[in-house]
Amino acid sequence: MSAPLSSPSERENSLSIEVLALSPADELAATALAEALALPLCQIGTDPGDYVAAQVLLICSEEEIALQQTGRSAPGPITVEFGNAAMRHRRRGGHNELLGKAVGLSRKSGIAVLDATAGLGRDSFILADLGCTVCLCERNNLVFQMLASGLGKAANSSDEWLRAVVQRMSLFSGDARELIESQLHAAEVIYLDPMFPERGKRAKVKKEMALFHQLLGAGEDSDELLVWALQQDVARVVVKRPPKAPQLAGRKPSHVIAGKAVRYDVYVLRGL
Repeated sequence: MSAPLSSPSERENSLSIEVLALSPADELAATALAEALALPLCQIGTDPGDYVAAQVLLICSEEEIALQQTGRSAPGPITVEFGNAAMRHRRRGGHNELLGKAVGLSRKSGIAVLDATAGLGRDSFILADLGCTVCLCERNNLVFQMLASGLGKAANSSDEWLRAVVQRMSLFSGDARELIESQLHAAEVIYLDPMFPERGKRAKVKKEMALFHQLLGAGEDSDELLVWALQQDVARVVVKRPPKAPQLAGRKPSHVIAGKAVRYDVYVLRGL
């Protein structure tokens, strides 16, 4: 039995967040989003740079949902955009080879992966691009809405490659530990990329990740997630970690696949 689940709404409520319709045409969708997340609406035409009533705005437009911090010195918006230049560049990187090797693609193609900590879905997209079928689980309601928007945008894209990749991705709203047996049954690999607390005063955190630390917490139940994952009937569990971070739950992996910026702790439970 896992530890009691943390409430996503409690995380969201630690920040003051409001929903903004980008234009009058987006007002209906913004209202529905605000109701789904139990968040207030702010006035159309609000400038995030000048707004002080909320720390973060969830900007709803016809194209996408964007998470934007308020204030003049705030970084740019965070979106789920699978077809942008950064993602196209990343799919050509050596990191993908490490990720594919970690989940077992050198042994078998078309692996079914359960991404139990989907976040912005970037690793899930890379895995789907490598040929895996991926079930993304996201328990934070706000991030889930952003993921759903990004997947929908990709599915309706004119880009044939983008549409083909997201067809191998499915999204589940809730904690992975709440999946019923029939949903878990299809998974061959469980992938975990938990948030982690920064260590030391010199740790440099991307502004995007700093916001997500506030929104999602710092992975306080990461150990429990690994213990749960290792109890499931899957071939392996893969945990993404910073290079020098401790192993989750003190569990020694079967082997480690390490790069310069990230490592993957691989727990082999049976053959693929």
